[in-house]
Amino acid sequence: MPEYSKFQKSVISNYYNNLDTLMLGKLSELVTELFLAETDKKRIRLWERAEKAMINLKIPPAIIKHIMEKEDVQILAKNLQDWQAGKIGKA
Repeated sequence: MPEYSKFQKSVISNYYNNLDTLMLGKLSELVTELFLAETDKKRIRLWERAEKAMINLKIPPAIIKHIMEKEDVQILAKNLQDWQAGKIGKA
């Protein structure tokens, strides 16, 4: 395993400290892409990526299941707003 400089360790640490914020940003981009998706194939891929992002954010499985069953972008967008406002219903 390579030795990292103090600066590199700082960058790595900051990345992991802000991982939730980064994941919320990616999920936000996915919501936009879902609204604009034109084909079913693309929508399926985007919903799979959204599910993985919610799992990485440690969203409770019941909420993920509800969102994935409905596959309603507006439900996902509303929850995302709450999560970005700090009202994350984490397990």
